[in-house]
Amino acid sequence: MTIPRIESVGFCAHYSQQGDWAFNYALRLAQQNSWQLNVFHFLSDPYDPDDDTEERFTRQGLTQLAIDKEREMRLYYDDLAGEYLEIGFRLCFDNTWRELHRCLAGQEFQLLVLGHPESGAMFCRKPIEKFADGFICPVILVGPEMPNQFNLNSRAAIQIDSLGIPAGKWKQIEVDLGQAPRISGVAGGTGRTS
Repeated sequence: MTIPRIESVGFCAHYSQQGDWAFNYALRLAQQNSWQLNVFHFLSDPYDPDDDTEERFTRQGLTQLAIDKEREMRLYYDDLAGEYLEIGFRLCFDNTWRELHRCLAGQEFQLLVLGHPESGAMFCRKPIEKFADGFICPVILVGPEMPNQFNLNSRAAIQIDSLGIPAGKWKQIEVDLGQAPRISGVAGGTGRTS
């Protein structure tokens, strides 16, 4: 199996403690490997399946909302990034997986880092674990209880050596068809337990 080379990390903005943990991890990973860090922000929150922000605005209001959201994102994450300059920002208009897939196809990232705000959280209208498990690139969920809690999809688990996560400090996401997603007892690739 060919393992894709990582040159940039994608991070989806989430203004929460877990979002900050995920950003700090993505930033540290980018700094240590001299990778580009790209921060994605959405007009309608992908973590909230009921967010209809785009539908509530006229075209003129939507333009102003986009400007305001872009400013908010840049101020917030520029402050967290400190002196690191290899950081880009992108405002996304579609809060579904298609927008992120377009960014992946455009090589804006090869690894995606998401804050995991709480058990049962949603992302792109799916349970976050199910989204992560099914997305076509390595995905790392950070949280929800601690900043060093890492849950990886199978594509990320294959690349664990380049992710800066110590053995025994991560678990692999498993999604059984027809059942709720769960985090397996896999820790650091030492074996599977349920």
